[in-house]
Amino acid sequence: MTVGAPRDAPLLELRGVRVRRGGRTILDVPSLDVWPRGVLAVVGRNGAGKSTLLQVMALLLTPDAGDIRFAGERVTVGRNPVGVRRRMAVVFQEPLLFDTSVFENVASGLRLRGVSRPEARERVQRWLTQLGVGHLANRQARTLSGGEARRTSLARALVLEPQLLLLDEPFAALDYFTRQELLAELPSLLEAASSTAVLVTHDPTEALRLATCAVALRDGQIVAEGQTDEVLLAAGLSPR
Repeated sequence: MTVGAPRDAPLLELRGVRVRRGGRTILDVPSLDVWPRGVLAVVGRNGAGKSTLLQVMALLLTPDAGDIRFAGERVTVGRNPVGVRRRMAVVFQEPLLFDTSVFENVASGLRLRGVSRPEARERVQRWLTQLGVGHLANRQARTLSGGEARRTSLARALVLEPQLLLLDEPFAALDYFTRQELLAELPSLLEAASSTAVLVTHDPTEALRLATCAVALRDGQIVAEGQTDEVLLAAGLSPR
């Protein structure tokens, strides 16, 4: 299956990927391609296998069978492919911020990658400003509101300017107005970072606003694929 507008080659390829747990198959994806510079929505009801698929894509979960390729390179998850993981970033439903300042949280990934202090300082401040939390750089993360913490978490991922950004229900549990603001801002943020994104969501409205293409999962299998509105309709997930 191909999702997105082809540009030379897929950024991420999954072939024959299966994940088993407790003696049963919880994810079975024969073929999935994610093409550069697009947003792919992964939709489905709770328990459909969305987060499991994202963990496989992020190389955080080793599948029981199948092949994964990133930018044409075959990835062996069990061998800790640090070089490939450093070209990705993940934003989880919970911000999972360190107990330190906003600035230090956002700078943490750059320091692990050996980015110089002057460059890290410039990039952190630029992305904090992009996310509207530049004035909170010295604030302790534990004092942030839910919306501020989510913006900080997004800044921590986007400052890496990853080739692939994986978003696992990133707007869940936010108040309506904060959620609408972030939904409106995300496309320009992705463009600024030159990132391809995979958005896991159970909310069809989010999928329609952010993604032109989607796959729908049910019981760990892809049941619909293609344009977002058509996928939602075919999977019985269209907004009412």
